[in-house]
Amino acid sequence: MTSTPPGPQPLLPDDAEPAAQPVPPASPRTVTLGVSLLLTTLLAAAALVLPTAYAVRMPGPTENTLGTQTVGEGDDAREEQLVDVQGARTYPSTGELRLTTVSVGGGPVSNVFAGDALLAWASPSRAALPASVVFPQQVSREEQQEQSAAQMTSSQQAATAAALTELGYDVPVTLTVAGAVEDAPAADVVAADDVIRSLDGHPVATYDELLDLLAGVTPGDDVVLGVERDGRPEDLTVTTTEGDGRAALGVYVAADYDFPVDVTIRIEDIGGPSAGMMFALAIIDELTPEDELDGAVVAGTGTIDVDGRVGPIGGIVQKLRGAERDGAEWFLAPADNCDEVVSNVPEGLRVVRVATLAEARDAVEAIGARQADGLPTCS
Repeated sequence: MTSTPPGPQPLLPDDAEPAAQPVPPASPRTVTLGVSLLLTTLLAAAALVLPTAYAVRMPGPTENTLGTQTVGEGDDAREEQLVDVQGARTYPSTGELRLTTVSVGGGPVSNVFAGDALLAWASPSRAALPASVVFPQQVSREEQQEQSAAQMTSSQQAATAAALTELGYDVPVTLTVAGAVEDAPAADVVAADDVIRSLDGHPVATYDELLDLLAGVTPGDDVVLGVERDGRPEDLTVTTTEGDGRAALGVYVAADYDFPVDVTIRIEDIGGPSAGMMFALAIIDELTPEDELDGAVVAGTGTIDVDGRVGPIGGIVQKLRGAERDGAEWFLAPADNCDEVVSNVPEGLRVVRVATLAEARDAVEAIGARQADGLPTCS
């Protein structure tokens, strides 16, 4: 008997590796399809980084109007009270009143690329809109920032006046002509520093009273504007113009308030008028001895006029998301924004509908007292 010695065995013909076969050349159709696919992929990738005519809104930061904000940079940075009241006794609070903001890209601010717009369309917390809807036409970035800063200043003045009036203070105001719109009929009639006293014989004490009187005037009609010029009363006949679909005087009006309490609002990197209601609520909270919030975190938004009316704002959906992100349990929303609020409230956030500063104040007190179940909502 014999055995095969161990070790490698010779390959039999069936074990041999097959001879290499030549690869057939690609057909013209295959080459065309491959090149087309490559070009399509490259074009799609390039399109994602092309600037678009869209603006994107996203949740911005929130700020506690009862807290502090960092002012300055580096070694000069310091914490200062966001709403600082002097000249009257103030009281601490254990809760938070958070103003909400929207971060906006596009238009004169920055480029929005196609990829950004697609991401915004797919996100429940973002919105992509034509830039022309968000930004005035032919406005530079610097002009946009100046307008936003001016709106913020005006909002702070109105918030202070509304809050002090709500608390029973007398807040005298003087309306003066700051200038006239170029080419408006009033340009040849009014003078800078004219003090406005009446319209068509009706006394005018606030800017809102002036607007209410103009609401009954047809654009193009003449009105009699009673002013005080150099200490003497004068009646000026002014032909009205059209502005936003209503009669306008064609003049710029400045409101000079004589506040009985000194209120300073320090806010950096935030503009626009939409924080007015939250500023007013903070002033009220600081000047009242009750701890209205009792630890509750309430966010909100809304413009405010000197008569305490709360107006609608833009970007309410993004502000709801920002409030929920930063720990708010409640959100005060302008009544005129309720159509946008419905179906867009984040889980865990309760929304209260408000139309006036008095309603917002009542809501805060009810929330702090844990008696908020009957507050009006946007449903």
